[in-house]
Amino acid sequence: MAWQFQKHYTLEEARAMLPKVRQWLDELKEARTRLAQLERRLAPLLKAGHDVGGELVHQRVKSIAAIQKRLHEFHLKEIQIKDLDRGLLDFPAILAGREVFFCWESDEEDIEFWHELDTGYAGRVRLPEA
Repeated sequence: MAWQFQKHYTLEEARAMLPKVRQWLDELKEARTRLAQLERRLAPLLKAGHDVGGELVHQRVKSIAAIQKRLHEFHLKEIQIKDLDRGLLDFPAILAGREVFFCWESDEEDIEFWHELDTGYAGRVRLPEA
């Protein structure tokens, strides 16, 4: 059978990733907030036609790089970000011989749900082990 994903998490592996994933989401949130603040400071300067450079632009580039670095971590682990603001993530998995997603949201203590690849959050079903 041809799977859509190369990496498939066991429930234990996905649960073991949660501390790291929470850290990455926190870092993404901080970098996004910092970038938004910098963009607000830069916008009037750019609108006025100033040649902008220096520390403000340097901090903007650093914030973008931090975001890209964290997003790359998710990509390397094949963990899908479905909604960054909510911290909604999907972990590819095999359940009962089918390729599915373990579904987790950052306000949830543990991974307790799964859904088919094509149903998304609306199709979440509680895991039998949970």
